Parts: sequence; C-alpha cells; structure tokens
Amino acid sequence: MIGLVDGNNFYVSCERVFKPSLQGVPVGVLSNNDGCVIARSQELKALGIAMGTPAFKLEAQVRRGELFLLSSNYELYGDMSSRVLEVLQEFSPDVAPYSIDEMFIHLDGHQTNECLEIGRSIHARVRRYTGIPVCVGLAPTHTLAKLANHAAKVDRHHRGVCLLAGDDAATRGVLQRTPVNAVWGVGRRLAERLAAGGIKTAWELRCSDIKTLRRRFSVTLARTAMELGGTPCLDMNAFDQPRQRIMTSRSFGRATGAWADVQEAVRHHAQRGAEKLRAQNSLARAVLVFLNTNRHRRDLPQSFPHVVAELPYPTQESRQIIATAQRALRQAYRPRYRYMKAGVMLLDLVDAANYQMPLLGTPPDAAESTRNRQLMETLDSINRTMGHGTIAFGLARRQAAWPLRCGHLSRRYTTRWNELLEVST
Repeated sequence: MIGLVDGNNFYVSCERVFKPSLQGVPVGVLSNNDGCVIARSQELKALGIAMGTPAFKLEAQVRRGELFLLSSNYELYGDMSSRVLEVLQEFSPDVAPYSIDEMFIHLDGHQTNECLEIGRSIHARVRRYTGIPVCVGLAPTHTLAKLANHAAKVDRHHRGVCLLAGDDAATRGVLQRTPVNAVWGVGRRLAERLAAGGIKTAWELRCSDIKTLRRRFSVTLARTAMELGGTPCLDMNAFDQPRQRIMTSRSFGRATGAWADVQEAVRHHAQRGAEKLRAQNSLARAVLVFLNTNRHRRDLPQSFPHVVAELPYPTQESRQIIATAQRALRQAYRPRYRYMKAGVMLLDLVDAANYQMPLLGTPPDAAESTRNRQLMETLDSINRTMGHGTIAFGLARRQAAWPLRCGHLSRRYTTRWNELLEVST
C-alpha cells in the first residue's frame, strides 16, 4: 500500500505555525518579487481571490485589513518540509518526497485495515509534532493515492484520511466522479484528445484497452490506466534519482544593466548550483549562463543571450564553477540592455562516485583535489549548521538591484539564530 501525505495550504500553514494571529483570516503568499498570489488559505479562496492574482490589485484590501499578504519564505517552508519528512520516517523507512508539500510513503507488509490506522496516526502526529495540517491518501498505486488524497481533502466524512483499495465500490465511485483531466499526468490537450475518443472520466480511462492506449497515445498513458486499475507501474525510487541538470535562476528585484549587479547574480546562482551538485554527489562538465530582458517591456531593447562554457575537468568545486560561469557571462553580457533575469545551469552531470577519467585526459592534481574537497565539505557543513549563506564567495551590495523584493517576509524562525521566535510572560 502506498500513501500520499500532502500538506494543506502548505505555505500558509507554515506561516500560521509561528503566527497564530493568522488563523481563520484570509492569507495569501506571494511569488518572487512579491508579484502575484501563489498560495491561498481557505478564507482567501472563499473571497474569490484566484491563483496568480497580481499583488497590486489587492493593495486596497490589504490596507483595510481585509486580508494579509506575505512574501514567500522558502527557507522556512523547506525546513518545515524536512520536519514533516522526519515524522513520516517514524512510520516507514521508504519515504519519497515528491515536492515540498507532498511525500509518498511505502507501507509494505501491512494489511488494509492496518494501513488505514497508520494513515490516521500520520494525520494526527504530523499536526501535533509540526503544526502542519495534512491529508493522507492510501491506495495500491501512486496514481490512485493521488486521487485518494484529493478525496480526503474535499470530502469531510473522510476526516483527512481516505483509502482506495483499487477494486472496491469506493474506488469505482471516486473514479466515476473524477474527470479525466484531473488524473495525475493527464494534461489539458491530452484530455481533449481523450474526450474526442469518448474517454471523459478516470473510470472510462481505467476501462480502456491498454494496447489501444499505447498505440494511439503513449506508453505513459497506458501505464496511467493500469495504475488506475490497481497495477503499480511507477517506480517509487525514480523520484529521488539524481537530476540530469541543475538550474538556478531568479528574476531581479528591478531591471538593471549594471555589470556589477549581473555579475553578483551569476556568482550567487553558480555557487548555489554547486551546492546542489555536491548534495547529490555529481560532477558537472559544463556551465550554461543566460540573461533575459523583460519581454513585457516592448519599449525597451530585448536580448536573451545564453552561453555554454566547458569546465576544465568534471568538478563540483564552487570556485571553478563560479570562474567558468563568469567567463561565460563576459561573452553574454551587453551593456546597453536592462536585464530582468539571470540564471546558471550545470550541464552534463555524472556520478562522482563512479566517474572515470578519459584515457587521454589530464587528471587534476590529487593533492589539490583533496584540499578542494575538504574545503567544500567544511563550507557546506558550516552553512548547514549556521544557516544558508553564512559563508559565501563574495557578498552582495546592500543597494544591489538583483536581490528579490520581499516587503512582507516573515522570520525564518527555524534556521536563523537571530530570527528565533520571541516569547514574553
């Protein structure tokens, strides 16, 4: 049996854990640069505020105290997600994070009734230990677990935990009520093609001929139909496989053409990408740097350059990656443009543990490689212990244009010593 544990209104719930005054009031979390609403409380949804609503359209309601908007605090959300993961690992060693607020948990060797009891325990214990409300969907496959989780959220009589056995009347009822475009992995265009063929519900997709689905659509859709029928086709371990490329990018707080701003942004993204690279124990062979102007400002000259630079040898060392990214940036940068976004992508990744130098390649100096590895391990250890960015290569200027606008940022209560929660008696 597979369980999907999904945090309810996760970003807002994280904020409410440390600020109880937000309970029961409309709260929205904004995207980078405080641009638009990306997460909503139930109260905000009830007001009819849609996802993606620009923040400036809500300023009057914020001033009147009718709703609250917060800048996205990903450091806090990431740490709260890790705490939820630790609670789930008390129930099973096989937990696979699918996103920051969704995790699959594998419950092998348990009877159906036992799984339901475990799901109820998870529902209660995560709320008690972390303060985050979650819903739990249980089913024989990942796809059915997604539908079970959705049913647990929208149908109150489940009380946060729904089990679909795969071959029972409850499963059939949920599938018959679910439109095919709500099935995990079925997008809008595919749903339109399925509807043209007479498949409009999840139940009709489940009952379709697998060979016909494979021939007319794809192997992936055929597997989805089999998952709806209770046959596992997705590998749980596939979710935590190392990534084939690592992208780090972000929009600027305001458009800028200054070399110092763009250089700082690329340096920051390059060292952040190197940290992610070391976290999955990979080596990068090349670095891509790109710059974007604001495509919505038709009155300004547009430019979207990108340059790929090869690393001298496969590495995960920050200084080498930063230097290569800066070399690529010098080729991409043009001073007459006002850039709105910069990014660094690490390409052609290989597993560090199994990498072999090419026969005719020049290996890096062994002693220097050892010193670099120890330096990076020390740097990562300090940043994990003392907070992200405690030690960095170069500091950003206070008035730099590229850092994000975060006018409504809450404290990072769990990861910064100087932002701990304060109490008084």
